[in-house]
Amino acid sequence: MTARLSLLLTRLTPLAWPLALLLALWLPPAGTRAQGVELPLLEVGRQDGQLVLDFIARPALSKAIEEAMLKGVPLYFVAQATTYRPRWYWRDERVARATRTWRLSYQPLTGQWRVSLGALGQTVASAAEALAIVSRASGWRVTEPGDIEAGEHYYLEFSFRLDNSQLPRPMQLDLAAQADWRLAVERTLRLD
Repeated sequence: MTARLSLLLTRLTPLAWPLALLLALWLPPAGTRAQGVELPLLEVGRQDGQLVLDFIARPALSKAIEEAMLKGVPLYFVAQATTYRPRWYWRDERVARATRTWRLSYQPLTGQWRVSLGALGQTVASAAEALAIVSRASGWRVTEPGDIEAGEHYYLEFSFRLDNSQLPRPMQLDLAAQADWRLAVERTLRLD
């Protein structure tokens, strides 16, 4: 229990104790890290009639994922940005959707990591370098020229996740119940 929480508990009225107890039980203990993806940077801007996205994600890989990577199992990370125009009379109109899929694999014989984005590939020496490549994009054009109009309001839904559907079939059977393999983050940005 932190000093701030203990000071707060000493000042509570008797009626607020049940609420404080529920809050203390709901908060994770200090020093634990939640499994998932942290998103410290997510920015979108307009450039030459298009939307341009910059993001940095920090995936927290579980021990099971790291062990699978070291055995040579390729992992697929997917970033998706969908742009919508709000409408009051019907469902919001989807203006554009952009997707990037990175393949991250380890070559046990050479001890090198390989990152592929479509037909482009790069070899690096460490897992940290490979994850840094996979989990960021700068200047990513998520709409085409003419998709967005000046003066209109839009919003963008962004997601970054580990795509378990592209893992080898025997591994997919057991992953449905394992929280270790669920890595995803979603955010919505309003554009004016």
